[in-house]
Amino acid sequence: MTHQKQTKSIQKNLTQGPINRQILTFFLPLVIGAFFQQLYNTVDASVVGQFAGTESLAAVGGSSGMITLFLFTFFINLATGATVVISQHFGAAETDKVDDALHTAYAFSILAGLFLGIIMLFLTDPFLRLLQTPENLMEASALYVRTLMVGLIFTLTYNMGAGILRAIGDSRRPLYILIAATAINIILDLFFVAFLHMGVFGVGIATDISQGISALLVSWLLIRKTPGLRLSLRRLHLNPQTLARILRIGLPTAIAGSMFTISNMILQASLNQKGVNAMAAWTAYARLDAIWWMIDASFSASITTFIGQNFGAAKPDRIKKASRNVLLIELAFALILTGLLLIFTPSLMLLFTRDAEVIHLAEDICRCIAPFYAIYAFSEVLGSILRAENKVLITTLINLLGICGFRAIWLLVIVPGGSVRQLFSCMPISWAIISASITIYYLLQQPGILHRLEGRSK
Repeated sequence: MTHQKQTKSIQKNLTQGPINRQILTFFLPLVIGAFFQQLYNTVDASVVGQFAGTESLAAVGGSSGMITLFLFTFFINLATGATVVISQHFGAAETDKVDDALHTAYAFSILAGLFLGIIMLFLTDPFLRLLQTPENLMEASALYVRTLMVGLIFTLTYNMGAGILRAIGDSRRPLYILIAATAINIILDLFFVAFLHMGVFGVGIATDISQGISALLVSWLLIRKTPGLRLSLRRLHLNPQTLARILRIGLPTAIAGSMFTISNMILQASLNQKGVNAMAAWTAYARLDAIWWMIDASFSASITTFIGQNFGAAKPDRIKKASRNVLLIELAFALILTGLLLIFTPSLMLLFTRDAEVIHLAEDICRCIAPFYAIYAFSEVLGSILRAENKVLITTLINLLGICGFRAIWLLVIVPGGSVRQLFSCMPISWAIISASITIYYLLQQPGILHRLEGRSK
């Protein structure tokens, strides 16, 4: 294969060609990769639940799960800033700026991983107590969180590297890495937990090792196997202007995404008061609920990259058509998934537990939130489009008020000490609030954005 053909096969210029095919071709590796990421987490929960018991299952998915999810979600969304900046420069064929953003973003991910990992070793216990973790779960939960924090630098480095590859239209190779890491994680889970009986510590070690391999592989691709986008460890640097631009987009996105995790922490604290069975039910059903979020996140990443490149290339007609098509496709996925979960959740719960009360509680949670996934699609798709066009501040404020603010009031004021179903009702109501608000903001802003792009393209 010639250098030119190899570059073309790795990179995808999304500023020309059939829109639907490009988006779906980019989307499919992402959603398959997200499936393997979810399989990664589901196997952790299943192995622990089957071989270490209900308390261990609650320990890896309760308060500790909320803490690790918050950190991972925050940085994954922060990395979106690099994806948007690089995709815009790539669409505009500004190679020097692409190279500068690559090395600045990678250096930032390494430093952030080291700093956060060390800090969280000391803050684990205070956070677990803040979430009202039951005393009988404190030791196992703290051990699980600290074990994952040791490998945090690997998790952050992989996600930054994968985001950079996706910015140039390469969604396939991050998928291959994720498949390999998932296979390694499953084998190590079974070895450490089922064979060596290491419990939650074994699950954490398995995750650290597999994430370390992921980070090495994505770094190797950027160093040696990505023509036109070459990472050099010697040239890692922090360009203040470039970092500021990445953070202007990524930080509000990270804050907005983290609002879900913070609100879920408040929910988790309320749920912890309902006992181990309620915690285990949510831990188990959350693995099924994550199917929706992996689909949603894949559409978000697809439309962000597509809009980012076309925004950089000043292609308003392609932006308009892609925006409509992605929203319709995601709505169809949401409705199909809702039907499947309502039918099969009781049977799927048997993968995690045989406890009849836990299964019954999981069914209640499913009926409360699964029918409303389609409502949230409006918020995610339209918010991602605005983000790729550098409009992030208002959507962040909407998420702050509609997610964290509303859910805190609901859980702490409206239904304090309510039933499991009452507690989880805060989710669909908050989705409706933010989707309506972001849709209105989108309808007000998008005509002006497209008009300005038309002026640039002439």
